[in-house]
Amino acid sequence: MKGRINTDMGSIEVDTEVIKQYAGTEAMECFGIVGMAAVSVKDGIVKLLKKESLSRGISVNIKDNRLSIDFHIIVAYGVSIKAVAENLVDAVKYKIERYTGFEVEKINTYVEGVRIID
Repeated sequence: MKGRINTDMGSIEVDTEVIKQYAGTEAMECFGIVGMAAVSVKDGIVKLLKKESLSRGISVNIKDNRLSIDFHIIVAYGVSIKAVAENLVDAVKYKIERYTGFEVEKINTYVEGVRIID
């Protein structure tokens, strides 16, 4: 699925994979996030993704050039999950809207696990 922005000079198409990569990079800069998570529906197992696979822990839907983004994250032990989620939403919403020109309608955050950081 792609989003389209029409301008007086032509149109711009943005693939959801590009948005996922950018959103994943921005999310990893947020305090308290250890990484993105991949959830195996079959086994119910949560796996920490490597930096090359960040987009697998994120889903993006585009409807009428408005974005809905789902994050599956793993947070650091001892931090406020609410604060981490609010920080993620604020930071990613601002950056994605600025980066793509699309309105971010909704960001859902699913905390899939907690990890102790060494």
